[in-house]
Amino acid sequence: MTEKEVTEKTIEFVKSELQHAEGGHDWWHIERVWNNTRVIAQVEPVNHFIAELGALLHDIADYKFTGGDESIGVIKARLFLNELSVEQDVIDHVEKIITNISFKGGNFTQNFFSLELAVVQDADRLDALGAIGIARAFNYGGFKGRELFNPSVKPVIGMTVEQYKNSHAPTINHFYEKLLLLKDRMNTETGRKMALQRHLFMEHYLDEFFSEWNG
Repeated sequence: MTEKEVTEKTIEFVKSELQHAEGGHDWWHIERVWNNTRVIAQVEPVNHFIAELGALLHDIADYKFTGGDESIGVIKARLFLNELSVEQDVIDHVEKIITNISFKGGNFTQNFFSLELAVVQDADRLDALGAIGIARAFNYGGFKGRELFNPSVKPVIGMTVEQYKNSHAPTINHFYEKLLLLKDRMNTETGRKMALQRHLFMEHYLDEFFSEWNG
């Protein structure tokens, strides 16, 4: 099976697996991250096949929807790629991308680094920024039944992984606990340039939000 055929089969698989997913983590999120990955990969010396598979499979079973179990996505990806007889070194690399891509409060220690991971991580973080990032944040907050904002609940910066995974804070807090931190955590120059515009848009949004909130 050619790399193109594997990619096409992976797209079909991901679309099927995520057809009922929450709107911020559905196929359209995957497609945007995949597109961002391909844009950044144009100027980074990466293995495009590995980077694209990592982008397509990075949220195949997000721990936020599996009771916190981070192993399910990795297992699903490996089983699927094994069925397609993908080379083991490629599968291993994709697994490491899935395992190490997440923010998790900012204190998560990556045990692996590659340019492919760096590119996919930037692509994923870009989708958490800007207009789409704002829409995704509030969609997920609504999905979890969270408050929009509560002045008495202050953001907690630099949470542990467990604190981050167990947080039920209002959605606005998420901007300060994660989204506004991403600009300075981008890995590639292309990612940094793309992130800046989206970051500034979110800052303008928050200015307007608090202006309206305070009357």
